[in-house]
Amino acid sequence: MRELSIPAAMLVGMGLHRSVAMVTDGRFSGATRGPCVGHVCPEAWEEGPISIVDDGDLIEIDILAGRIDLRVSEDEMKRRKSRKQKKPDHQAVGVLKAYRERVGGAEEGALWL
Repeated sequence: MRELSIPAAMLVGMGLHRSVAMVTDGRFSGATRGPCVGHVCPEAWEEGPISIVDDGDLIEIDILAGRIDLRVSEDEMKRRKSRKQKKPDHQAVGVLKAYRERVGGAEEGALWL
């Protein structure tokens, strides 16, 4: 999983760390400043609202409540979900199959249990 301290530092260097949030499936070090939200892949893979975000959408981030919300109408969300492509069904055998079945997501430590 990529470390995103450099893009986060670029926002700081450009003076944007107070007005721009970074939302990613990457991870951050302890040096990250500003509103940065990582590890969104599980929610996107499970077809949550983050999976249907379009350019220009308003996204509300409530840091204290630990929430990120897509601010589009319910009708628009239904329309987007109806046009969304199906998740790929890649068959897995051997070690890859075991990995998929036994490794948790990054939000759980990415451990092979």
